[in-house]
Amino acid sequence: MLWRVAVGLLLLGALSGCVVRTAAKVVTLPVKVVAAGVDAVTTSQSEADEKRGRELREAEERAEKERRKAEKAQRKAEREAARNGPS
Repeated sequence: MLWRVAVGLLLLGALSGCVVRTAAKVVTLPVKVVAAGVDAVTTSQSEADEKRGRELREAEERAEKERRKAEKAQRKAEREAARNGPS
């Protein structure tokens, strides 16, 4: 009989730890959800800086691409003019 009581108390002690951990998870879950939502809708300064840097780099890349395209068109026009001879 004493043995059963001892085993029961051991099981109760083991399960109470699980219950406490589960209760702690349930209590902290709403806080974590709200924090994740706030983080999703706000932008940190470093994120804003990265975005601005990316936009500037992409704008420079587009400008360089347009410059190369214009140079290519200029060379083509000069070749056509040279091929057709002076007017």
